[in-house]
Formats: sequence, structure tokens, C-alpha cells
Amino acid sequence: MVHCAFLGLGVMGYPMAGHLAGKGHQVTVWNRTADKARKWAKSHTGKVAVTPEDAVSEADFVFLCLGDDPDVRAVAERIIPVMKRGSVLVDHTTASAALARALHQECKARDIGFVDAPVSGGQAGAEKGQLAIMCGGDPDVFAYAEPVMASYAKAVTLIGAAGSGQLAKMVNQICIAGVVQGLSEGLHFAEQAGLDAEKVVGAISKGAAQSWQMENRWQTMVAGEFEHGFAADWMRKDLRIALDEARNNGARLPVAALVDQFYAEIQAMGGGRWDTSSLIARLKNADKR
Repeated sequence: MVHCAFLGLGVMGYPMAGHLAGKGHQVTVWNRTADKARKWAKSHTGKVAVTPEDAVSEADFVFLCLGDDPDVRAVAERIIPVMKRGSVLVDHTTASAALARALHQECKARDIGFVDAPVSGGQAGAEKGQLAIMCGGDPDVFAYAEPVMASYAKAVTLIGAAGSGQLAKMVNQICIAGVVQGLSEGLHFAEQAGLDAEKVVGAISKGAAQSWQMENRWQTMVAGEFEHGFAADWMRKDLRIALDEARNNGARLPVAALVDQFYAEIQAMGGGRWDTSSLIARLKNADKR
């Protein structure tokens, strides 16, 4: 078992750190809101650090699960100078590939390993320890870190060099955006046509239209319940990162750009904290105008 530091105890990081402790690893946690860290320590075996520096100084693995590039950069600048030689920094934040590449170089200069490792599976996946993790980094560092990440994952995949994990997560979010919009339109159409949504989904989910979103979200979408995971605010952040990258690499993302604007409408409706399946709400809202 190894000494781990976990920085960032949001809806994803909180259970992920818990799974590390549950696997017998020595875990020290830090969170910007200290009460959250103290709450975690009451229900898990582990320590609470007052500062990020205190959390990482003796750690073999340091895990970040933060909000956006500026958050990662601010914490990284504090912890990299005090991390042990031979330790590994694993960033689970969905952030830019450019930041991942920069951190890889900064860590390497100090004999520290780095893996960019954004996750997919949402809050439910984190709680169940069934996340999919897309990784970028050096193969030997990945091989060292993979068994520890497996504490909360069903699949941990090295995609390529530093930044590749973040690029793969962009692909993930681009695909989800189109699927959720299509499902929203399909369910809305069924409702307008007077069809029984349960019968329709029961029929089409056995064919080519099947998706994770359909299987897990159609009922709550029809019911107008959007408290089931990844927020629209965070999806807009992720799509912003993907669209910025597309401008750099020449990829054309017309559907992702359009769905990004649909999520902006959800935010304007007061639904920034609704989950991503809330796209159907703007269609229903249009009927009322």
C-alpha cells in the first residue's frame, strides 16, 4: 500500500479518495473548504491537511480533482516544489491538453512523474468505483500509477503522451453533447406526438438508438428531474476547452458548438446546476413561450 494525497473533494473527488482509503492506502486529503475535508475524515480512514503543501510532502502519489485550468495551475505551483523525487502527480481534473503538457515538463524537471487522467462516469461512477479513466503520460509512470487508480475505476487506459488523456476526454464530451441533444429531441417529439415514452424507449433501446444516456436518463428527463450528476455549468466548461482545442487543430465541431449554446440557454433558465440531461428542458420551455 502507498501514501496518497488527494486534493479536491467535490462530488467526484470525495468518493474517489474514499475508495483509496478503502483499499488500504494511507490517504491525506485537502480541500479548499476545510469542513468538507473534516467531514470526509469522519467517515474514512485518513488524515486532513491544512495546506496542499502539508498534504503532499510525504506522498508517493498526489491526486488532483479540481475545477478548471486556473485551479490546477494555482495548486500545482504550490505542491510541485515540495513533492518527493520519484513521486507521481495524477491530475483527474478535466482541463486543457496544453496545461497537461506544461505540468508534465515541470514535473519531469524535478524527477516527478505526471499523468493527466480525466475521468468519465459521473458522480454515480465515482461512488461505485466504476470510472473510466483516460490517461496521458510516460508508459513507465502510467504503469506505476495504474494499479492505484484502479481503486476507483473499471477501466484505466493510456491513450498516449502527456495531454492525450485530456484530448480523449474532449472526445468523450463532444460525443455526449450530441447524444443528449438527440435523446432530448427524440423524447420531446414522442411527447408531442402523444406516444407512450416507456413503450417507445423499450422498443428503440433494443436497436441502434441505444445509449447509456437513454438507458439511465430517459425517465428522469421525461419527469423533468435533473439532479443526477454532472452539471450543465461544468459541461459548458468542458465544451469550451474542446472548442478551443478544435480552433487550434482545425477540427470542425458544429454540433458541439450548437449544443454549447443550448447549455447557455439552460444556464439562463437558472439550470446551471442541473445535470446535462436538462437539455430537454429548453425544448419544453419553448412550448410555453
